[in-house]
Amino acid sequence: MVFVLVALVVLALLASVHRYVWRRFVGDTTAPGSTLRKVGTVAAFVLPLLSLGAMTSGRIGAPFWLQQVLAWPGFLWLACLLYLTLALLVGEVVRPLLGRVLARRDAAAARTAAGTGTSVPAAEGAVAATASGTRPRTEELVPAGPPRPATPADRTPATAPPAETEAEPEAVRDAEAAAQAETEAKAAAAAPGIAHPSRRLFVSRVVGGAAAAAGLATVGYGTHNVLSGPSVKRITVPLAKLPRAAHGFRIAVVSDIHIGPILGRAHTRRIVDTINSTSPDLVAVVGDLVDGSVADLGSAAEPLAGLRSRHGSFFVTGNHEYFSGAEQWVNHVRELGLIPLENARVELGGFDLAGVNDIAGETEGQGPDFGRALGDRDRSRAAVLLAHQPVVIHDAVEHGVDLQLSGHTHGGQLWPGNYLAELANPTVAGLERYGDTQLFVSRGAGAWGPPVRVGAPADITVVELASRQA
Repeated sequence: MVFVLVALVVLALLASVHRYVWRRFVGDTTAPGSTLRKVGTVAAFVLPLLSLGAMTSGRIGAPFWLQQVLAWPGFLWLACLLYLTLALLVGEVVRPLLGRVLARRDAAAARTAAGTGTSVPAAEGAVAATASGTRPRTEELVPAGPPRPATPADRTPATAPPAETEAEPEAVRDAEAAAQAETEAKAAAAAPGIAHPSRRLFVSRVVGGAAAAAGLATVGYGTHNVLSGPSVKRITVPLAKLPRAAHGFRIAVVSDIHIGPILGRAHTRRIVDTINSTSPDLVAVVGDLVDGSVADLGSAAEPLAGLRSRHGSFFVTGNHEYFSGAEQWVNHVRELGLIPLENARVELGGFDLAGVNDIAGETEGQGPDFGRALGDRDRSRAAVLLAHQPVVIHDAVEHGVDLQLSGHTHGGQLWPGNYLAELANPTVAGLERYGDTQLFVSRGAGAWGPPVRVGAPADITVVELASRQA
């Protein structure tokens, strides 16, 4: 019942987000009945269906070819939806500001048009001249005709000031100013090219275009980050119990490879080549190797047989192995030359290497068993634990582990997903200390869902152990 309620809430949220994105990108920028609006409306229904198909096809046992067909457009759309929505939310702040700027520009242009106008003779010229403070001559305003005989009223003393120079009352000047303002307003309304047919449409198209460019560019950048392969990071971790002989021991840590419908054999080959280029003493594959069955992805995992290190390659399960047939995958990686550590431990020169199953295995009775992996060991020796999820750090502290190597978080994978990952994990990425135990969390070498990483680049980390006795 709880699962159904959560599913309904998620579907309602997705529907609301898609409605918002449609309104801003399609409804506000296209004309009703236009081809663009029809295409945008169809896309608003088809794209979320592709995403739903990409997320569920593997779980319901759809043919692998269908999973591959749905995966690229379906998962990429989810990443696009995230960053297009974020860009539009920023646009909501820009939208009113741009509207005000355009309104002021139009008002300024209208005043300029009203002030300059077009040169019109006779009455319009008289109005312009009056507005400028120069009175027109009488003969320019009165139609031509026979001269009128002079009258005594026309005879004024030579010393009398001209009528044009008489001081005008304040009220007359105010009236003329009001009349000029009204004229400017009428000119602004009538001036062609000044008042836009739809300033709202213009703003919507500018903001929508900028949001689309920003969102799609972000997704393109993030996709390149995944397809170009992980980078190599190096850190040094001092261990108090590590003997001098083991100083400088290098462990290549790789997690969350996520071989699946999108990331296949070429992706695995890139990772193997990158690991081998570091010449590690040991390789630790800490879970979430695959997203699918051995039948579908066994050949894509085969390049793992090419891993090279002095002390071998070790593997522990992640939660996605239990979605994909964990027992079959444990057997398959063993055939490829990796050593599965299923709640088990091996003693190496200078320290103990242990591994526990993922928490997701509890549903199959195969969860983590720290007592079995670490209970009877010599605690005077340093211990390094492989555990997919960082949340088991407290069990590691209790059992005297010196260093835990984990993955699972992807570093958030898609910003701002790192903030959500922080809510569920003690450490999202990097090295932190918990009591006498240090925890290192890898961002992972692949991607789950959208083959996109933003703010959390894929990595393979070479952890160099340092002895304090050296």
